[in-house]
Amino acid sequence: MQALSERLTESLVGRRLREVRLLGFSSLKTVSPEPAELLGHTLMSVTRRAKYLVFTFDHGPRIVLHLSQAGRVDIEEPPKVTRPRGAAARFTFDGDPRDRAILIREFGTHRKAAWWILGADDDGPLEGLGPEPFTAEFSLLIHSSTSNRRLHSDLRDQRVMSGIGRGWGDDILHEARLSPFGALGSLSDVERERLIGAVNKVLSQALAVERTRVGGLSESSLSGRFAVHGRFGEPCPLLCGDTLARISFESYEMTYCPTCQTKGKVLADRRLSRLLR
Repeated sequence: MQALSERLTESLVGRRLREVRLLGFSSLKTVSPEPAELLGHTLMSVTRRAKYLVFTFDHGPRIVLHLSQAGRVDIEEPPKVTRPRGAAARFTFDGDPRDRAILIREFGTHRKAAWWILGADDDGPLEGLGPEPFTAEFSLLIHSSTSNRRLHSDLRDQRVMSGIGRGWGDDILHEARLSPFGALGSLSDVERERLIGAVNKVLSQALAVERTRVGGLSESSLSGRFAVHGRFGEPCPLLCGDTLARISFESYEMTYCPTCQTKGKVLADRRLSRLLR
């Protein structure tokens, strides 16, 4: 999302919003202000907060966008008039030498991509989000937390800490050599420092790679970007000699190395346990 916000800034900032087309009724989560109140206003910035994109205009409301797991942003020049499968919205901007638009669409059958039009005093879904990595507030949280939740749960909970999520959570905990079933409250000072270092390293490297992408998220797909996430059954990238294991839940999986992260212990996997009965 950070790299995408930077590409959208380069592509759209300084242009006037000419048209907003709602292509998926359920995607717009607010009733007031109305999209018409944004028309004719100049886009001043595209920023990121957690996993949300924030479009700020010279006057009037903001647009806040969350793509969920399968949402995509396509940059269209010139703008199209088609309504692709899974389309949620199209925002068209005036420009020189020609207009440009972004199409929000979603793959798969779930429709969870969402956008909000927020007044100046309304933070909507941004309210209550946790601190961002690379900030003093984030470091303070890691150093002071007494949480007894699983580490992986805290890393992907945007109300605890923002902008990490499942995939990078796997890679961060592997880099820090910490169990996903550990807890912040039980970490030593050394382990807490190691966790902060892993967050900084993994996310910095990920952002550097994402900045090589061009256009929207549907263009120039960057495959194989995770070190361990989604690589169940492959050798541990730290060359410890072990094979990456996974823990399967209803809608997602966690990947880890038993040797590097759990002192050789294979963590309980409910799906695997059912298969072995």
